[in-house]
Amino acid sequence: MKSLIHLKKNGCEVIPIMVPVASSLKTINFFLYKTIDSLILIDAGYDNDECWNALQAALKEHDLGTNDITHILLTHHHIDHVGLVNRILTDRSVPVYAHPLSIPRLQRDNDFLEMRVKFFSKLYQEMGCGEQGEKQVAYLKRALQKNSSKKITYDIYKIEGKQLFDFDIIYVPGHAPDQIAFYQKDCQWLFGGDLLLEHISSNALVEPDADGQRMLTLFEHYQSLNRVHDINKEAVVFPGHGQLIENHKALIRKRVDGIERKADKFMALIESGITTAAEVAKSYYKETYIKQFSLVMSEVIGHMDYLEMQGRVRKEMIAGVWHYSPEL
Repeated sequence: MKSLIHLKKNGCEVIPIMVPVASSLKTINFFLYKTIDSLILIDAGYDNDECWNALQAALKEHDLGTNDITHILLTHHHIDHVGLVNRILTDRSVPVYAHPLSIPRLQRDNDFLEMRVKFFSKLYQEMGCGEQGEKQVAYLKRALQKNSSKKITYDIYKIEGKQLFDFDIIYVPGHAPDQIAFYQKDCQWLFGGDLLLEHISSNALVEPDADGQRMLTLFEHYQSLNRVHDINKEAVVFPGHGQLIENHKALIRKRVDGIERKADKFMALIESGITTAAEVAKSYYKETYIKQFSLVMSEVIGHMDYLEMQGRVRKEMIAGVWHYSPEL
């Protein structure tokens, strides 16, 4: 696929690689960031021929090859952002950089992944998910073996400071616990992963932290959006999916308003007498509760946390299940 957009500024250049997909994501995006002495790949798409061929075509168009890539930076660990790393590193050593929380996920650390399965087993029980929760946990157990070959087998350098190469590092958890954004302040370019997408709202996915404790992912996503809102209004956001974003402040306001509106809808269900997160999910999402169980439960659990933090609901454990009610 030929590059659709070609940007140059202050001696730097971005070559976006945008691979169409037949889903609501629209495209899988990753980016080549070129300076006089470096060629940095930011994210790495899926591990498939479409993404590989798109990368090769973009490189060739600019008289470059994979041997010219000097570094790989990852915004987060999701499979559609890291897929080509192993294929690129098969032929030559290229340093890979990611957030520390990415590493046990990318390297598929067995102890961590088993802890994660136990985390979701307990979570779905406490949220009243019953049989559907048990099915999802069984799927996660099967995935431990099925996806073992997808681990990154090379060293990954931890991104722990506030700056790396030309970029300010902005920690933007929510969609993923390890998500970071790379901000090139001189050019006003933000490589934001899946924090902000032009055509759909990004899911805040429930996940455990390194110690197995549940992260308040929707609240973190809300904070991350507000954190990025403060960058220069002229900044261009390079997202993980869909088109580039040129008015990020307006889009962030829209996304924050969307969080508030959905919280109000879930609050109305609690006020009507529905008490568990699973019941809220079934009532609001209906058949989608079954079809997209993990996404739906992340959405509902995140909003329950959000309402609780606002002081609008309280919860009580009854027979091993959290029950929510309006805060008096």
